[in-house]
Amino acid sequence: MSQATARYAALLKEERLRGSRRQLSRYGPYEKQKDFHAAGRSFRERLLIAGNQLGKTYAGGAEVAMHATGEYPDWWEGKRFDKAPLIWTGSETNETSKEIIQKILLGTSEPNMELEEFGTGSIPGEKIIKVTTRQAGVKGVVDEILVKHPKGTSRFALKTYEQGRAKWQGASVDLVWFDEEPDSDIYSEGVTRTNATNGITFLTFTPLKGMSETVKRFLQPDPGDRPRHTTTMTIYDAGHYTETEREGIISSYPEHERDTRAYGVPMMGEGLVWPVADKDIVIDPIPIPTHWARIAGCDFGIDHPAAGAWLAHDRDTDTVYLYDCYKKSDQGVAYHAQAFKSRDPLDFIRVAWPHDGLKRDNKDPKAGSNIAKAYKDHGVYMMRNSARYDDESGGAQAVEPAVQDIYERMTTGRFKVFSTCQQFFEEKRMYHRKNGQIVAVGEDIISAARMAMMQLRSARTYVPARAKKATFTKPIAA
Repeated sequence: MSQATARYAALLKEERLRGSRRQLSRYGPYEKQKDFHAAGRSFRERLLIAGNQLGKTYAGGAEVAMHATGEYPDWWEGKRFDKAPLIWTGSETNETSKEIIQKILLGTSEPNMELEEFGTGSIPGEKIIKVTTRQAGVKGVVDEILVKHPKGTSRFALKTYEQGRAKWQGASVDLVWFDEEPDSDIYSEGVTRTNATNGITFLTFTPLKGMSETVKRFLQPDPGDRPRHTTTMTIYDAGHYTETEREGIISSYPEHERDTRAYGVPMMGEGLVWPVADKDIVIDPIPIPTHWARIAGCDFGIDHPAAGAWLAHDRDTDTVYLYDCYKKSDQGVAYHAQAFKSRDPLDFIRVAWPHDGLKRDNKDPKAGSNIAKAYKDHGVYMMRNSARYDDESGGAQAVEPAVQDIYERMTTGRFKVFSTCQQFFEEKRMYHRKNGQIVAVGEDIISAARMAMMQLRSARTYVPARAKKATFTKPIAA
């Protein structure tokens, strides 16, 4: 090899190494990962619950590296530390800490400063000050990582669940990241460590232990619990797979594990309200014939997201199609009203609304009417009365009849959902019972769909003379 060729090869190698040391700046999260990060601004406890190999650990590693270095990208909307934080990471064993956490943070599972891979993980190599190891029966298990921060030195302590609860006691910590699910006692200790600092705790895992105590803290919170945030990421939210690859991966899992490994759904068995496979009700979007009747439902949101669901009813076959849905937190009536108006250019789709108004446990008989009037004042075609099963019986309505109607239609092929309504499927996979009762958490779109189903008899086709504003003549399309 000539000297010129050797120099060129060395330059290429150096450039590849330099590029690999910029992993953090290259991190471009998927929408679900971005939502998870953003929730850190408002919630001290977060869960990214996801299927296998979807990027949950990668997202966790990127976030802790940002906090440790103090370098946040322009798109960042999550929490920012104004100091060099103390960070704990949690893994099941020393082996998994070495092979997963170390590799994500450092780029290699071997903490050798002479290795070229060192510093090619989520923590940029030039930011790493020092790495120490511990005697753990496994060679090269990292104990601490010291990182440069504009306001000092950030410190990582890499811990494991097998060390026991005692190793999770004592110190005050700014951030705790649990990768893979810890037992509830370990998780409680981790959260306790952040109380004095008003720090944050987050978890990234696939819920293979089912509805464990740790999972229940997020999906079945007790009354009065501190607010917690859950982001569910499915295989369809991960852009690094093609459609063919997704289908192949899903089919490779055992039938009883598919929902968990592909969609991040805890194994809840008979606890599911609608134990129907997504594939049995999903369809690709189709043009909606003009003779199909339409209706929308809404769920008002203050202490939970506001939501909408749009249904089309083929009366010839008595089949209902959920063709669009929507939900959004932290916005006012004007914002939500626009979401409804934008989906009804012909101004003929009436909106069914809940009697109880702002909160699920609201006993004020005027609450629903007051907020419905606010929507109407913003131009939404609200129904005159709140949703009800018959025209005579108003007021609060039972949940189960509409739930069972939808379930019966699902099992008989008469309730179909457009594949574009992924938020509905996310809620459906978590829609479950506790002690026989439906858990009214995270079912905002489902609630909106129930309102529409109660009033399905009131669904209308487009008739210009009957529409509020008969100024549109173009064909109706979904």
